[in-house]
Amino acid sequence: MKIVASYNVKGGVGKTSTAVNLAYLSAADGRRTLLWDLDPQGAATFLFRIKPRVKGGSAKLVSGTRPIEAGLKGTDYPRLDLLPADFTYRNMDIDLAHSKKLTLGTLLDGLADEYDVVFLDTPPSLSLVSENVLRAADVVLVPIIPTVLAVRTYDQLTDFVASFNGHHPTLHAFFSMTDRRKSLHRSVLTDLPQQRTGISPTAIPAASLIEQMTVRREPVPVYAPHSTATKAYRSLWTELSDLLG
Repeated sequence: MKIVASYNVKGGVGKTSTAVNLAYLSAADGRRTLLWDLDPQGAATFLFRIKPRVKGGSAKLVSGTRPIEAGLKGTDYPRLDLLPADFTYRNMDIDLAHSKKLTLGTLLDGLADEYDVVFLDTPPSLSLVSENVLRAADVVLVPIIPTVLAVRTYDQLTDFVASFNGHHPTLHAFFSMTDRRKSLHRSVLTDLPQQRTGISPTAIPAASLIEQMTVRREPVPVYAPHSTATKAYRSLWTELSDLLG
């Protein structure tokens, strides 16, 4: 089982749309796939039309009192399950701090025989939850809006992961919400891959078609299979599947 996190310290950069669309493509590619929505806002849960409720909440889940398997929900798509979020996840940092043995990684160990790939959709923060995610992940997908501050945030994340003892996830950054009409975006899109390693050539466009996910409550490849956005997500999935092996 491989664990993939969609993560950035900043919010509103396309983490959830990335997790949802790539989880769908993973399942469509024949992999048994789970998406764990770790954001208390529950956007991924909403997009998959699942009720945002975790029986016993974050506390029972993190403590191991309630098995993680009990919270799994099927979606409308074959081979794709969801572990939903609810508002109790706002306390997950505290719950993890109180749990002396369990981490998000050890919780997921119990699902190793059930899934080929687990996607983690993370809240926008640098916290105990996000540190657990980074330590559990095999690959961290990092959406970057092509601006100077976003690049600085990526550099901070790279330095933070480099400080880990033992396991280091592979960071795979890509450009998100790109608008080639903007000179700054064009400049960053050209220059950054030459200046940093681990930057994908794939760029997800700033498209109203992606914004429609919240209205249609479906992954983009479902309702716009031939769109530029879907082609970009498929390209990113191809890169990711190569990393996962």
